[in-house]
Formats: sequence, C-alpha cells, structure tokens
Amino acid sequence: MRKLNLLFMAVVGVLFSAMTVLAQTPAAADHAADNSAGLKAIAAGVGFAIAVVGGALGQSRIGAAACEGAARNPGAAPKIQVMMILGLALIESLVLFALLIVFVKT
Repeated sequence: MRKLNLLFMAVVGVLFSAMTVLAQTPAAADHAADNSAGLKAIAAGVGFAIAVVGGALGQSRIGAAACEGAARNPGAAPKIQVMMILGLALIESLVLFALLIVFVKT
C-alpha cells in the first residue's frame, strides 16, 4: 500500500508541475499552429521510451531463460549462448530502428 501511495504522489507531482505548460498569454495564442514540432518531439520521445522499455524487458527475459537453460543442461550451454546473443542482437536492432525513426520524424 505504501508503494501505491508513493506512486500516486509522484504522478500527482508530475501533473501539477505540468499545469504551467497549459497557460498561454494572449500574444502566444496567435502562434498556436506552430506547436506541431513540439508535439512531434514529445510523441517521438514517448514512443522511443516505450520501445526501450519493451526491449529491456525482452532482453531480461532472454537472459533469464538462457541462464535457466544452461543450468538445467550444461552440455547445451554453448548452443544456448549463441542463440541468446542472436536474440539480444535482434532486439537491440529493433530499439535502434526506433531511435532512427525518432531522428527522422523530428
């Protein structure tokens, strides 16, 4: 319960600190159409963060499965290691493609 309260307070703190972003002066209302570049950057950052979190979770699962497989069958450890490295490289390439898209779209 304590962790849930701490998470809730952190979210509330972030939301309260972001409220000043929504405040506009009357002079800034004329340039409302120029916000698309900033919104693209925010969307690219959030999308890349999701890609990184997914890649990290996938890599951690591959590492855990490889350690478990090598512990159960030590004779197959070299084959497991090769397949693990291949899987890690493919996941990392997907994260790098996401980074490339972030730089191309912004």
